[in-house]
Amino acid sequence: MELLGIQRRFRVAQMSHLWVIRFFCLFGLAYSYGQAETSELIQTDLRENGQTIRLELVTAKPDGDCPFPTLVFNHGSTGTGSDPNLFKLTWWSEEIAEFFNEQGWMVVFPQRRGRGRSDGLYDEGFTQNRSGYTCDSSDSLEGMERALTDIDEVVAHLKLRPEVLPSRMMIGSQSRGGILSVVYAGTRPDAFDGVINFVGGWMSDSCSNPQLINTVSFRRGAQFPHKTLWLYGLNDPFYSLSHSRSNFDAFIQAGGKGEFKTITPFSGFNGHGIIFTPDLWRNSLAAYLDELPNQPIQKYRRSRN
Repeated sequence: MELLGIQRRFRVAQMSHLWVIRFFCLFGLAYSYGQAETSELIQTDLRENGQTIRLELVTAKPDGDCPFPTLVFNHGSTGTGSDPNLFKLTWWSEEIAEFFNEQGWMVVFPQRRGRGRSDGLYDEGFTQNRSGYTCDSSDSLEGMERALTDIDEVVAHLKLRPEVLPSRMMIGSQSRGGILSVVYAGTRPDAFDGVINFVGGWMSDSCSNPQLINTVSFRRGAQFPHKTLWLYGLNDPFYSLSHSRSNFDAFIQAGGKGEFKTITPFSGFNGHGIIFTPDLWRNSLAAYLDELPNQPIQKYRRSRN
């Protein structure tokens, strides 16, 4: 296991160039790692071109003795999918790691095939010439199935690790990872206790048929037996609030359980980057943790100094 180097992590508030601010806010691409996170490559049963695929995991552990309740937090897209250089950037969220570590939870950020240091081809729904993500519902949803298969490998691996408490696990994430987490929990309803969805969606509602991709997929998550938490920001350039709310309504109508919270981002920021501002969601997440099944969570929580 490799301890990630201590480097300066570019934070949104410290950016001097507007395009960099917008880029990092929209897509949540971490530039460097913090002191407490580790990166490793795990073996899987996936194979491509006769080769075994390894997947990268970035792990942030809390203080204290294991095993820990564990959150699997998935990455999103790379924006439009048009820049292959972005595929190899490892993604994790300092804000999520810090919040959950304070609550006594370990956080694992898996990198799916072709992302970060993971092996294989990044192929989650591209146009035929791979110039970007496709709005074709069939090809796009096929890419989602590929992503779900990757998460299967990660979950199977984690449930066997001694530092993971397999009876206390959650899944969640941002953007594409958010919808992926809802779908995964609904189609594997016994795997997790909770789901956290930050501004989730698979394809922007600028596509002519977002309901055939996003809404259909969110309905698949309705079989998850526990409450889910949906956090969406105003002025999201990818998913309008009306579209996201309609996805939630379809999820509820299909039998899902959840709470939808609308967050107003700070001035100068758009709603797709609310994950960077924990002051906007900290209380909502803390309340959600207290509602999870298999309580009491308090025995895992460590107090702040």
